Amino acid sequence: MIFLDESGLSTKLARRCGRAPKGERCQAAIPQGHWKTTTFIAGLRTTGLDAPMLLDGPMNAEGFRAYVEQVLRPCLKAGDMVVMDNLPAHKVDGVRQTIEQAGAHLLYLPPYSPDPRLREDKPQPDRNGLCQNEGVASRRG
Repeated sequence: MIFLDESGLSTKLARRCGRAPKGERCQAAIPQGHWKTTTFIAGLRTTGLDAPMLLDGPMNAEGFRAYVEQVLRPCLKAGDMVVMDNLPAHKVDGVRQTIEQAGAHLLYLPPYSPDPRLREDKPQPDRNGLCQNEGVASRRG
């Protein structure tokens, strides 16, 4: 199995505060309006990362199709299962055909639940009403 996911970084993020020696002004360089977005995409196997690519800009249909054809396909083996989320850029024409031509299978993850109780980014209470979040228990108020 190979799980595909991407992560983006924007240079639009500038620190609003920082530290400086007492009595001195805190200074830091910022891009001054030259905002850029960079996207990193890779496949994760049990043996490690596979098919990494850095894209100068946000992920779109054209960039994802190029990734699948030029980077992912040469890394696929017959019988591989490629798993990815439901980003619209992942569902463009040619993606499934390219993966299947390599002898692999494509599986999309189910859509996220609109029910906030089932969202993975929300802490879930256990039987005693405690919330487990990153290993720290707290009482829901």
